[in-house]
Amino acid sequence: MCGSLSWQQGHNGRHERVSFSPVTETGPSKRKLGVLIGVLVALLILSTVAAEGVIAYYWSQFDIPAEDMEVLPEFSEELVLETLENGIKEQRSTQRKSDFQISEVTASCDCFYRLEADTVAKRFSSPGYPNIYPPKSRCQWQIRTAVGNAIFLTFPSFDIEDDCSDDFVSIYDSLSPDDSQAITEKCGRRPPSNPLEVTSSGNIMLINLITDSVVQRPGFMAEYSSIPRSKVSVCGGVLSENRGFFTSPLHPSFYPPAVDCKWTIKVPAGKKVRVKFTMFRMKEPGVDIRVCHKDYVDIMDTKYCGEMSSLDLTSKTNVLDVSFHSDESYTDKGFSAIYSAIDPANPCPNKFACASGICIGKELQCDGWNDCGDMSDEMKCKCDVDQYSCANGLCKPKLWLCDRVNDCGDWSDEKSCSCGENEWRCGDGQCMPQDVVCDQKMDCEDGSDEASCKESPGICSDFSFKCKNAECVNKVNVECDRVKDCSDNSDEANCACGTRPYKLNRIVGGQNAELGENHVANNWISYSGMQDQYKQDNVQIRKLKKIISHPDYNQMTFDYDVALLELSEPLKFTNTIRPICLPASSHVFPAGMSCWVTGWGALREGGSKAQLLQKAMVKIINDTVCNIVTEGQVTSRMLCSGFLAGGVDACQGDSGGPMVCFEESGKWFQAGIVSWGEGCARRNKPGVYSRVTKLVDWIKKETKI
Repeated sequence: MCGSLSWQQGHNGRHERVSFSPVTETGPSKRKLGVLIGVLVALLILSTVAAEGVIAYYWSQFDIPAEDMEVLPEFSEELVLETLENGIKEQRSTQRKSDFQISEVTASCDCFYRLEADTVAKRFSSPGYPNIYPPKSRCQWQIRTAVGNAIFLTFPSFDIEDDCSDDFVSIYDSLSPDDSQAITEKCGRRPPSNPLEVTSSGNIMLINLITDSVVQRPGFMAEYSSIPRSKVSVCGGVLSENRGFFTSPLHPSFYPPAVDCKWTIKVPAGKKVRVKFTMFRMKEPGVDIRVCHKDYVDIMDTKYCGEMSSLDLTSKTNVLDVSFHSDESYTDKGFSAIYSAIDPANPCPNKFACASGICIGKELQCDGWNDCGDMSDEMKCKCDVDQYSCANGLCKPKLWLCDRVNDCGDWSDEKSCSCGENEWRCGDGQCMPQDVVCDQKMDCEDGSDEASCKESPGICSDFSFKCKNAECVNKVNVECDRVKDCSDNSDEANCACGTRPYKLNRIVGGQNAELGENHVANNWISYSGMQDQYKQDNVQIRKLKKIISHPDYNQMTFDYDVALLELSEPLKFTNTIRPICLPASSHVFPAGMSCWVTGWGALREGGSKAQLLQKAMVKIINDTVCNIVTEGQVTSRMLCSGFLAGGVDACQGDSGGPMVCFEESGKWFQAGIVSWGEGCARRNKPGVYSRVTKLVDWIKKETKI
């Protein structure tokens, strides 16, 4: 049995860190513990002579002989901790007073390794890999290399339980598990295209694997090598071209700890510098992103940290300084940035210039959508005849009036509707007194007045989640949210779904999808896990056993546009083939929610099919607008998604594919199935999708899930 013990003695004064090499002990458990107590306490007392305060980390390995294996069950972490604490108390009574405090004891079996890194890459793996790691693992790998070098560590395969409070891998820029020198702590699954890669600041590194006893995964395969220390610290410089790019050190790998860089960008006089961060991630535990006191990028006396989907900045002159700083703990992927010289008089030729510096198409200005991200494209707008002027000055489509959605942001688009100021509008349009809401009575015929009311138990309506035991829960999106709402826990059953394989159908205006972002195709033969239509590596091919079309499918209106495919044999779930979560019939996908659609359909209207799987982000459009822009052709089994301004949509060849949405629970749910549309990506002609929540009861009945 090997384990770790760390303790701290606090005094006013300086602190020193002391490391002790592993000690091998043999014999019965009590004798081992006795010997350990004596060694620890003696070392502690000697250490306090040298300094007023000591933080020490100690690892000891216990090898229990075969003839003493009957004592193994007694050798628990709790017993070790209790015995150590009692032993130190006894020493305190006979020795000089000292406030030793044991902070952590960990234990595992045969899981301590010393490794030497050189220029040739070597590998190590978690115990049990590639099957599953054992429960209650406490493993440690210490890596050293020559002075003047650093250690580069990458994980070609990484699959740890998703919850980092249970299982995790922690990496340190030292040989002791000191949080002040932690590089990162990770769990979950990572794709081969986005491996975890870290670098030390010096010639030592520590890797810990900690697991519980609940869920085990395959673990990891790691590769380590030695690189020159100079390669780690090289960054910054003068950039004088009219356009170019620069990145944080070692990007896209994690940047190393304790690095400072400065880039000075100079463009011709009369021009300004625009910097666009195409990727920005410097997340660190316990950091206020408004202060950024640890890792940050400093531009024009403003510090930026955390994670941002977009960051565009423009200089005040023709010179811009960009500084990067990482402290001694917790690193991340950093950033990738492009810069260009711009004309201040025309910063976005033929486009609209957002206040943030982003350039967007002019057709997106004043269209009711926040395309800039800072609402600058929707400010100071002169509303068109088909738009409504909100009280706050925004312009929104008149189609959005009185649709029970706060499109303006100040409710002004809902204030002049048929219901009075102190009335509640039911889902079917009926007006009720405001006090009927959450009064534990179903006043609206559709029950919408009691939806999302925790104090309304037993009230069942179309908005309620039906538990397996027939209970009703009035809460939005109950299923798979990691909270037990049903007494029989049926809301959290069958939730091994919707996790991204490695934290969609007619596609126009999209991008290449990552491997593993597609789902089962609807054809006579299914190809699962495919990204490139010309490549079949790791693709699972299955013949179809049965096709079940919805009995109410209408070829004229496309109502009930859904079919089920039964495969000849089950799929094997892998890192690129995973199940999606089916929503309950009560699940809500609100208007304006961003979702993703994928497929190999045409890249433009009338164009050729895509070779690589495409993905595009679309927004759910509220039902009132959907019904009007489609001239009343949508039924309750349909929903619209896309952009009224056009530009992004599914297209021919994508039909039958999924539209999926990411929930706060960390799960992906399928909201729609690509069904039909007028053209592709046309203005005011969004895509129409089959609404899964209205079809899920039939799906469950036919599949018996």
